[in-house]
Amino acid sequence: MRNIKLIIEYDGTAYSGWQVQPNGLTIQEVIEQALAKMLGERTPLHGSGRTDAGVHARGMVACFKTARTMPLRAFREGLNCLLPGDIAVREAHEVPLDFHPRFDAQAKHYRYTMLLDDLRSPLVRHTAWRVRGKLDIEAMRAACRLFVGEHDFAAFRATNCAAKTTVRRIFSMELVQEGRLLHLDINGSGFLKNMVRIITGTLIEVGHGKMSAADVARLLKGGDRQHAGMTVPPQGLCLMQVFYPAQSGE
Repeated sequence: MRNIKLIIEYDGTAYSGWQVQPNGLTIQEVIEQALAKMLGERTPLHGSGRTDAGVHARGMVACFKTARTMPLRAFREGLNCLLPGDIAVREAHEVPLDFHPRFDAQAKHYRYTMLLDDLRSPLVRHTAWRVRGKLDIEAMRAACRLFVGEHDFAAFRATNCAAKTTVRRIFSMELVQEGRLLHLDINGSGFLKNMVRIITGTLIEVGHGKMSAADVARLLKGGDRQHAGMTVPPQGLCLMQVFYPAQSGE
């Protein structure tokens, strides 16, 4: 038996998120269907986590087990021949049988992209969220620094989040401007449901002068979700990379 790790890129616009569910087509379901065609049997695919409807990925990690002896390149190329144009397997690696893409993950890098323009842009409508009005980016950067470290992110999770603890560690968080696009890059040990999108909404409030750094500091001491910013739309969010210990095969 072999454990095959896939690095997957996808445009989540047309899907109801990563995880299989009864009420909509998902990324996991489409890849499992392709695996069944390629291997001749149903094969469960285990992901490094979930992404919501409309969210994208450049580096989703998933694994499946198989007894097939085909070369790694054949797994990648075979799946890509069967997958639609908005999903692609970028890499395939063989990893130890006890490797699990979710439980062995040490950190994740998410990026949220904003379009700073009063006019809409058809070319980035699926990969960025348009923010109107001038933003104080330096004030937003100052607020970003407050998030780094271990904090209680109770104010930055969806109301239906089922996580047992709201404490998470953020390793780095920065804003990178690229022309009209403003990227928020967050690296952390783990994330609560909608956490990145609520943090982004809160930073936008800071950028518009509606919240201060002191307000953010209070929220990070176990504040109320109602006092944080909005949950920004999903299309600007992308899972960039998942990090693992060297011995896991990453």
